[in-house]
Amino acid sequence: MTDAATANPVHEWIAQAVADHPVILFMKGVPEQPRCGFSAVVVQILDHLGVDFTGVDVLQNEQLRDGIKTYSDWPTIPQLYVKGEFVGGSDIVREMFQSGELKTFLSEQGVLEA
Repeated sequence: MTDAATANPVHEWIAQAVADHPVILFMKGVPEQPRCGFSAVVVQILDHLGVDFTGVDVLQNEQLRDGIKTYSDWPTIPQLYVKGEFVGGSDIVREMFQSGELKTFLSEQGVLEA
């Protein structure tokens, strides 16, 4: 993590949330009610695989919505983190799921029963 990230309170909050939750999805809406199609796709994939994850609604806070983009240096939402590692957004997660790579990765990380 860069010095700039630790100096930014939003980045500090994100870093703590990522550290506290093995699987966390920064998304628009909540897992029970996604507020964009891309977030819904990732939620459906994680639910299908039976992954226990935490959803964070970035629409509740503009600083968080902007902060997650600069934290990850990734311009879009949703953003999936597993064991502190940024996995990607909707397209990457979908591609990994379709190829079987996501299931393997999640199993290797110990967040999915094989």
